[in-house]
Amino acid sequence: MNIASAVPPLPRPRVIEPGLRPSNPLLERYRVPGLGSLVVSLRAGDRLEITDREGRQACEVAAFTVISPGEGGVARPDLAALGLRAATPSAAIGRLLRGEMMASADLPEQAEQMYRQLRRWHLPEDVEKVARPLDGDSRPGDTVSCVAERDTIVVIHAPGSDMPPGDQSPATDLGVTVQRTAASATLMTDLPEPLGEVVAEFRVDRRTALSYEVKEGQYIQIIDVAGRQCSDFVAFDARQLQLGRERGIDMTTTRTMLGAIYPGPGLASKFFDIDMQALTEVVRDTCGRHDTFGLACTARFYEDAGYPGHPSCSENFNNVLEGFGLDRRRGWQAVNLFYNTGIAASNAIFLDDPWSRPGDYVLMKALKDLVCGSSACPDDIDATNAWNPTDIHVRIYDAKHSFSKAMAFRMTPDAEPRLTRETGFHARTSALTRNFTEYRGFWLPSRFNNAGPVAEYWACREAAAVMDLSPLRKFEVLGADAEDLLQIACTRNIRKLSDGQVVYTAMCYPHGGMVDDGTVFRLGPDRYRWIGGEEFGGKWLRDLAEQRGLKQVWVKSATDQLHNIALQGPKSRDILKEIIWTPPARPKVDEIQWFNFTVGRIGDYNGTAVVVSRTGYSGELGYEIFCHPKDAPAVWDAVWEAGKPHGLLPLGLEALDMLRIEAGLVFANYEFNDQTDPFEAGIGFTVALKGNEEFVGREAIIRRKENPRQQLVGLEIDAKQAVGHGDCVHVGRAQVGVVTSSCISPGLGKNIALCRMDVAYAAIDTEVEVGKIDGQQKRLPARVVKFPFYDPEKLKPRS
Repeated sequence: MNIASAVPPLPRPRVIEPGLRPSNPLLERYRVPGLGSLVVSLRAGDRLEITDREGRQACEVAAFTVISPGEGGVARPDLAALGLRAATPSAAIGRLLRGEMMASADLPEQAEQMYRQLRRWHLPEDVEKVARPLDGDSRPGDTVSCVAERDTIVVIHAPGSDMPPGDQSPATDLGVTVQRTAASATLMTDLPEPLGEVVAEFRVDRRTALSYEVKEGQYIQIIDVAGRQCSDFVAFDARQLQLGRERGIDMTTTRTMLGAIYPGPGLASKFFDIDMQALTEVVRDTCGRHDTFGLACTARFYEDAGYPGHPSCSENFNNVLEGFGLDRRRGWQAVNLFYNTGIAASNAIFLDDPWSRPGDYVLMKALKDLVCGSSACPDDIDATNAWNPTDIHVRIYDAKHSFSKAMAFRMTPDAEPRLTRETGFHARTSALTRNFTEYRGFWLPSRFNNAGPVAEYWACREAAAVMDLSPLRKFEVLGADAEDLLQIACTRNIRKLSDGQVVYTAMCYPHGGMVDDGTVFRLGPDRYRWIGGEEFGGKWLRDLAEQRGLKQVWVKSATDQLHNIALQGPKSRDILKEIIWTPPARPKVDEIQWFNFTVGRIGDYNGTAVVVSRTGYSGELGYEIFCHPKDAPAVWDAVWEAGKPHGLLPLGLEALDMLRIEAGLVFANYEFNDQTDPFEAGIGFTVALKGNEEFVGREAIIRRKENPRQQLVGLEIDAKQAVGHGDCVHVGRAQVGVVTSSCISPGLGKNIALCRMDVAYAAIDTEVEVGKIDGQQKRLPARVVKFPFYDPEKLKPRS
């Protein structure tokens, strides 16, 4: 007997490509944000499935049958079409149908998209009752499904209310899938909903190009339809062309003007011509990876690769742009949208599969009347288009629109993108600066007008400063198993935490590398709040609960319901105690100890609800104030007015970085990542080896602690030249460390850095060198010093 033939072959490992369309072409996936809604059209036989992603989230459904389709169509309520029974009145869906309610917790433009859909189907302005297939007591992942008995329009809503900061009941996401029948495939579209009123739109078929004209002020949206498809874009000043001059986007000028490889949403957002005149502005970019170095692909490229006669973007542009008076050329300088290139250490330009997913787009505003060209690149001989050229779609929007500036944030590679949002405090901070940077899905100020980072720094060290930290991810951890879950997830001994206390801790993977750092608030028995930097932290907690069989715990995302500012500095207590009212059973602001919190209100008993914790990220006495985003302007105003006599200044990310480096406070993907354990990251004090024998990664951390390879140390550099994250640290020729963070300290008058160092060279006063240029041609003398550099005993935050 042939033993080998009797054993079934092992399945071959498959390539994992999250974010691309599912192999089932009739399956659609949607996200319904907490407090948001979705409208979807079903045909008879289509299956609708609704999933409570985080648990304890109710779902309301209304369904309508369109009696006479078309412009004069009339829709009537018809829950029976889904086999559902009316259960409860829904004021929320009624407000939605009347156009009175935000359809999404993310952006107003998404609400406008929803209203356009409602108007298109002529739905009534109210509905008496709705179905409630999920009642708000479900487990994470619980699912309900139904099959449409006839054609119907379905409205799905994730109900909830604004969450006070002391409450723990945020509305969270629902997931929706629609399994189409073959007969209903005509309802499916490969394009995202239009962003606004479409003036014109074009399909650029695979391996072709087209030309089009755009008026000043209009918007150009270039969409990767199927994902991983490059599109070369050219644009010329139409008025200059009429005068016989070619003035198109020039990559060298653009890179020089911006100091960046290509523009993106924000301040460095424009493409320029050789006269340094801006032609377009990038308003949105949901991909974030493009190329401005190479020409649009040429006939010569394919000929040299052995493919004579292969179509090219340059030849396609020659054919479609010739009628505008543009000379033919062998290679066109173009913006290579979605083209994934980089520069290797060997100075070679490399390429790989594009980052773009289906529906990813770049939205640009025309700053002049333009003649444009867009291609759907025909390259099928390498990874430029993931070996499979597909279509590109172009939409032109009316100039009357005002679209938010945004990138796309994805928690995981296969997660739905969320556009960059403004925090609840943005109306106040944006009045003081235009210097904003994208930070984990939000716009945050990097510096403020009329002061700057150094002045902001000194305000925090000598008086007080206020900063927006709303992007911190907040999760409510609730239920009888909440303490058990956090004891497993966190390196601290959570069982020692009392009501009103906060503890700083790490979360680790089984191999000991860090998931995140953050704080745990105990709001009461079975009621905790995790605040960290990564949105993935919530998923990690939910996955742990499922793996350990913890059925009585819910982890609910609350970031959109809790925004916060930090008030830091020696005068922070004096400012805050003037404006925070607390009930008799709660400690007053000047009674809160370090790493404790209180619940109160702004002003008096009837004021805005807030949670105030004595925590911070500056190394100074300080507090964090949490509120609902709608109350954020009022909270800012109260702090601002009370702080004026004390010299209060706003503080941006640049000044915050100097403060936290001096104080030896770690930052994700700088001092720690999934390859460093808490001891290597300099926060070994967060690991309760004797008090918590349950946390994930404990055995690995013990093993790594006993055999350490690296240690976080402080460096003083004896040179004025700035060093940066990633700079190599040497003893002789050998590299022995890497700089994780650095700054020129205004207060210490020194060039300082945090460094991950080989333990053999981690002793205080060890002399090392920081490598510049290539690490060998220039060295800056440095020595290992004790850190934190500032207030090593933490006397100021304890004061």
